[in-house]
Amino acid sequence: MVSVSEFVEGLNITVLGVTVVFAVLTILALVLYFVGWLERRLVEKETPAPTPTPVFTEAKPEEKPVIPPRDLAVITAAILAYTAEKAAQLRPLPFRRKVSDSWRLYGLQTQMEDVEDFNYEIGKW
Repeated sequence: MVSVSEFVEGLNITVLGVTVVFAVLTILALVLYFVGWLERRLVEKETPAPTPTPVFTEAKPEEKPVIPPRDLAVITAAILAYTAEKAAQLRPLPFRRKVSDSWRLYGLQTQMEDVEDFNYEIGKW
């Protein structure tokens, strides 16, 4: 039977262990965060900032090519016909498992033993 003092001691050890694990993980996370921050700062110092060149051109909105509805319908029909033809060509292949030789040999062995037992029973030895 476990006494109360042993139970409290086990509980204290458990809490201490979990606290130590999370403290170590927190320290590790802070170290990794600091290393990443330091690396970003060093990379920013190494790359020179590009000099901005002022460009005063009038920005025109890009014009998307307009496809007439008739052409769009023809293209859509062609794609659907192609995918339907491909789907018709795909068919599941039959999958046959090769019977294991060990099972086949075991079956032959048991059949031979049955024949031998039968011959022994009728007196043909």
